[in-house]
Amino acid sequence: MRLLSHLLSRFVEKGQLTVITADGQRYVFGSGKDGPSVTVRMHDKKLERDLFFNPELVAAEAYMDGRLSFEDGAGAFELLNLFSVNRKGLGSHPVQQALRKAWRSVRRFQQANPVGKAKENVSSHYDHPADFYRLWLDETMAYSCAYFTHPDEPLADAQRNKFRHIAAKLNISPGMRVAEIGSGWGGLAIYMAKECGAHVTAINVSPEQLAESRRLAEAAGVAGSIDFREVDYRNLTGKYDRVVSIGMMEHVGVAHFDEYFTTIRNLLDAGGFALIHAIGRMSPPGTTAPFIRKYIFPGGYVPALSEVFASTERTHLWVDDCEVLRLHYYWTIRAWRRNFMARRAEADAMMGERFGRMWEFYLAAVELGFLHGSNMVFQLLLSEKRDDVPVIRDYIVDAERALAAREQR
Repeated sequence: MRLLSHLLSRFVEKGQLTVITADGQRYVFGSGKDGPSVTVRMHDKKLERDLFFNPELVAAEAYMDGRLSFEDGAGAFELLNLFSVNRKGLGSHPVQQALRKAWRSVRRFQQANPVGKAKENVSSHYDHPADFYRLWLDETMAYSCAYFTHPDEPLADAQRNKFRHIAAKLNISPGMRVAEIGSGWGGLAIYMAKECGAHVTAINVSPEQLAESRRLAEAAGVAGSIDFREVDYRNLTGKYDRVVSIGMMEHVGVAHFDEYFTTIRNLLDAGGFALIHAIGRMSPPGTTAPFIRKYIFPGGYVPALSEVFASTERTHLWVDDCEVLRLHYYWTIRAWRRNFMARRAEADAMMGERFGRMWEFYLAAVELGFLHGSNMVFQLLLSEKRDDVPVIRDYIVDAERALAAREQR
């Protein structure tokens, strides 16, 4: 316990962490003030050493495997909340600094997403049964940041706000050709076809999502206006009045940003423009956390805005507008986690207890990353020419109001 005690005594300043070892000894770290108090129990001796060298990954794996458990009704959220409010202490430890330096040195390898590998990486997360996602997503099946008018707005309403906000920014007229890169469960494509009269080509590399999207489009009466295709974004051809990509750039990988933006530019017809909605970080460039990289989003990376703008500069695109959503994804994931925990028994029965613990850890980690960490969401409008996007933002509000009125009919 000597090595782990050395790390935890430097790391835990706010709140309190009580560790019960496999042989029953109890160690207490932290002041107990300005943070949560959590008690964990380790069920094998080897865990003490493993946690010292890679606590972010090992704590998750140990919980998934039952080697680490919680006392007094706590769970992954409580532990990660304690980690979250003490994150500076963990990052300043010499061993953790060395580990992060090593991760940064190989991040381009970790984020390599050539055409075949990209499909494999995406499928590992999104090709779970639609019924699993239906347990904890809202009725729109939107699996990206919602747009809240207030923190306690119902999630389904906030997701429809997001569809409306994006469609308004895109200024879609009936009959326009829209390409959607990374179409998820089809919610935005259905909205653009139904409320805006667009003809949508929606691409994805997840067969599970595409099958469910086609079913939902049929149920909404717009299947004839949407062409759902299983194709990598780099293989999409044609010209479109608008291009939209929601929650996709996080899967591209830093080495492929130029390829991504070049593809978008080449898909735009004369006078057209694009909207990108993605998770970003307000901090300098970094790496993907080891648990997320290994179990949740292999090949994924949340970029710094400096990396995004460097790529748009290299690919000769105008950034016509940038909006940063700071707390909206925190409110979104908070709702997802609460929904998931309320139906945890069903999720475990469907996917297995180990998977259920993994998903609990994932949702808790990302929720706290948007509350205490550097994560946020950005929306960009991009074009080839400086005047392809209206030069005054009033058009967005006007279009949102018009769409809201149309939805009521």
